[in-house]
Amino acid sequence: MSGTPEGRGPTAGTPRYSAGPPTTERHAPWPSAGAGGSEPHGYRAAFLAATLPMAVVDHEGLVVTANEALGGLLGRSAATLANQSAADLLDLAADGRTWHAYREVLHGRRSRFRCTHRLKHPDGRALWAEVTVVPMPEREAGAGGSAGPGRVLLSVSDISDRRELQKRLRHLQMHDPVTRLPNRTLFFERLSAVLEAPPYDDGSPGRSRVGLCYLDLDGFKAVNDTMGHRIGDRLLAAVAGRLTDCAAQDGPHRDGAHLVARLGGDEFAILVEDSAGTQQLTDLARSVLAALQQPFDLAGHRISVSASIGVVERAVAGTSATGLMQAADTTLYWAKADGKARWTVFDPERNAHRMTRQTLSSTLRPAVERGEFTIEYQPLVGMADGIVRGVEALVRWNHPQFGMLSPNRFVTIAEEDGSIVQLGRWVLQSACRQARRWQLEHPTDPPLFISVNVAVRQVWDSDLVTDVAEILAETGLDPSLLQLELTESAVMGSAGQPIQALRSLSEMGVRIAIDDFGTGYSNLAYLSRLPVSVLKLDGSFVRGFRYDDGAHPSPADETIVEAMVQLAHRLGLTVTAECVETAGQAERLRRIGCDTGQGWLYSRAVAPERIGELIGTRPMQG
Repeated sequence: MSGTPEGRGPTAGTPRYSAGPPTTERHAPWPSAGAGGSEPHGYRAAFLAATLPMAVVDHEGLVVTANEALGGLLGRSAATLANQSAADLLDLAADGRTWHAYREVLHGRRSRFRCTHRLKHPDGRALWAEVTVVPMPEREAGAGGSAGPGRVLLSVSDISDRRELQKRLRHLQMHDPVTRLPNRTLFFERLSAVLEAPPYDDGSPGRSRVGLCYLDLDGFKAVNDTMGHRIGDRLLAAVAGRLTDCAAQDGPHRDGAHLVARLGGDEFAILVEDSAGTQQLTDLARSVLAALQQPFDLAGHRISVSASIGVVERAVAGTSATGLMQAADTTLYWAKADGKARWTVFDPERNAHRMTRQTLSSTLRPAVERGEFTIEYQPLVGMADGIVRGVEALVRWNHPQFGMLSPNRFVTIAEEDGSIVQLGRWVLQSACRQARRWQLEHPTDPPLFISVNVAVRQVWDSDLVTDVAEILAETGLDPSLLQLELTESAVMGSAGQPIQALRSLSEMGVRIAIDDFGTGYSNLAYLSRLPVSVLKLDGSFVRGFRYDDGAHPSPADETIVEAMVQLAHRLGLTVTAECVETAGQAERLRRIGCDTGQGWLYSRAVAPERIGELIGTRPMQG
């Protein structure tokens, strides 16, 4: 039992701790019945015969009298408990909060006290006891009587069976019935405890780092679908066994083996407390993959599975359970995207790119309404005379957080979430207005045609033909001055709605150009049946024309480009060369027969005011 805490002697107004034989009671343990009354022998008899362990305790914390049930619980006779410290007998001073509450009741400053306490039974087994302390009525003033000191009634209930039942129920609540592993609830409870734990009592720095292997089985759904959920459950249980073995073999740990949990479905987690670093986590992930690659023999079925694992390892300080799991989930997704049957370590830079992508995706639609997009224009120059014939409209996003973004940062995102339809219509409308404005500002000069990129999703998810017709009517731009660019992969092999839309646009007088030609299908036979009027050669071919700056030209590229230009001309198509950067490239492309060129040799994409200055001026360089 606990010893006497320092400063708890009777002079301090706290319970006295004494030992020795019982002494004569200074006051009767039971209150009088009133004037002329006598001791209520019925109450005392009930107290002594009760099976519930009880004792009357005075205001100093000493046992006045106890029943045999309490003596049996403590392995002593009831008589020997008199004048003993109740706190010592039941170890109530071991916990500061318990000791304070108990004293408050003794001194009349609290009406009731109850606590659950672990005691050691005389037969050696541990038991859980619920200790209750309540004040007893003070002695009533009567004939010849006076008020006496306050006393309390202490009772002890053995709740071991209840605690055991609660323990079993908690185990069922916190464990997965299929694999017997801790479930998601227990996993997060343990993870939160790890992240919130103070340093160890022995003075060591405590858990400074934590690691997590988050995995799911590749193709588990196929097992359930083809063999049934019974075999699927057996497979999950077998996988759980191998994961547990891997965790147990990963060296000694302060708190035993790593926690292996089933988070749901075919998702598992291995929590590494006191992580030694990323190397420990990757070694564990590698051993898990090796263990799972061994076939499983289940009810006559030989099943082979693999797993994808996301590995996260970081300092405990500043880490939250939510943040750790988000990182693990992201890394697991990377492992699957990278080909499955592998582990991938969390990469902050890769995650930052993903977060940026998510931010752009979530703000793209409202950005159009807020007017955050602008358009720059890059000249399309005649190769024969160097005169600007047209311009390509290139959209830019003036993002309030990331600055000016080029199309390759957001167009793919816009195509994926469908916002390209809204954005594309805005670009088309704005570009046509600008082209018409140039035409009105320079009435004596040949008008520039405007080339606008169109995503294939704009053809599928909107009425592009109607949009173009309405915009041309609104702006007054002649259809022959509008060129729509679609990538080769979007046009080649298409059928149905996209082809019908392109034919309708062509019949309207709008020019259709295939962008990045030569990098996709390059189905020339199919090309002859498309309503196309312009081919734009991909810059990868044009770069092979460089002779200056130490570059090595590619004769094969020249041959290919020359053949494509000749074939295009025979089909009645014009050819534009992209990425023209040097005068040497421009000269060779001109000799081959390219009609127009586009690239930094002539101009980068510039503001519309700069294009206005180029209209009607001398030929551009090249």
